[in-house]
Amino acid sequence: MYFRLSVKSIITRLLTILSISACFGFLIGQTLLVLCISTLVILCWHYHHLLKLIKWLWRSKSLSPPQSEGIWGKIYDGLYRQIRQHRHKQKQLNERIRKFRDGAEALPDAALVLSDELTILWGNKKAQRILGIRWPSDVGQRIDNLIRFPEFSKYLELGNFEQPCHIISPINSELQLELRLMAYGSDQVLFLARDVSKIKRLEEMRRDFVANVSHELKTPLTVVRGYVEMILTTEHALEPHWQKAFTTIETQVSRMDRLVEQLLVLSRVENHAEEENKQLVDMPKLIKTLVDDATWLNQEKQHKITADLSDDLWIEGIDTELKSACVNLISNAIAYTPAHGSVHIVWQRSGNKAKFSVKDNGPGIRPEHVNRITERFFRVDKSRSRDTGGSGLGLSIVKHVLHHHSAELAIESQWGKGSEFIIYFEALNKK
Repeated sequence: MYFRLSVKSIITRLLTILSISACFGFLIGQTLLVLCISTLVILCWHYHHLLKLIKWLWRSKSLSPPQSEGIWGKIYDGLYRQIRQHRHKQKQLNERIRKFRDGAEALPDAALVLSDELTILWGNKKAQRILGIRWPSDVGQRIDNLIRFPEFSKYLELGNFEQPCHIISPINSELQLELRLMAYGSDQVLFLARDVSKIKRLEEMRRDFVANVSHELKTPLTVVRGYVEMILTTEHALEPHWQKAFTTIETQVSRMDRLVEQLLVLSRVENHAEEENKQLVDMPKLIKTLVDDATWLNQEKQHKITADLSDDLWIEGIDTELKSACVNLISNAIAYTPAHGSVHIVWQRSGNKAKFSVKDNGPGIRPEHVNRITERFFRVDKSRSRDTGGSGLGLSIVKHVLHHHSAELAIESQWGKGSEFIIYFEALNKK
């Protein structure tokens, strides 16, 4: 029910009461006295209801306001109507909060809501089980005061949350956690922690399996290749069909040997990168050696190999890994560029980074294949890869090397016009 109260109606009512009082006073000859008594009664009546309202607002526990008639009845009804609307909205809000909490508890990850200053506002039960963070007892604590790991502190200091941070669980050393932070609302941060122990174990098993199998294949392949070479170099000439058979065997054994070697390199890069200490690497000298070797070995296709190297530009890294990454990019350019083509190698500054690029005028890469080119065993053209002896592991090795050196790989390619593979290194050091 809607009630509208205007100043005009209030004044009209007040004047009506005073007029009646004045007439009554005139009749009995006490006009002023009657007007004073009427005014006093009106004030007492209003103050009485005003005191009732104050008592109800500050002392009473009842949700229903006092009962009254007239204008104060309308006021009480309006207050009660506002209370009911507020309770309805509060009930809806509580329902939404309950659904949010139920959804957060159903998550497979530990979830925390942090302020923009990284203090804890809310957390689910999973956060207590894998992080040891209790809600609400830990509310107001900074997240880095409860998760004390150097790598996590560095992760927060850098402020780059595009990639996850990996740590061991603070309360269970057998759990490996993947941490992610992301913006949540206008002034909050959502913190997620996922148990990736099983994935890590499977990844380690896969790496160990590949490394062990590759190592075990190395010896029998060497023996087979040795015997085949010995038969082919024997003084007694083989019949043509046997000569062809043994030549094919030697070709396939050599190809398999290269594949095993690539797998071993990939395993070393994956397993042992963190155990090696980085040092200052003379990249101009390293690249020049690789260019000289490529020029010497590239007699058959007679490519035009050129280099533009900055002699004073060094970086900090692992020498063997950097060499492997550069060799793979140069080898790919030579392998997939037609005879008499051109390969241009650059090592120069690019802003505040060091840029290594290999550009060729080969057939290029289709746009739909660019994002998958660093996957293991992925080949853009399988028939062409068989012709060039490619294993599909070269760019996968490059990707892991760049990850260890905080570097980025960029691929610029046009189908039918060639490709350019560019590596950007973060840290720069002069000689």
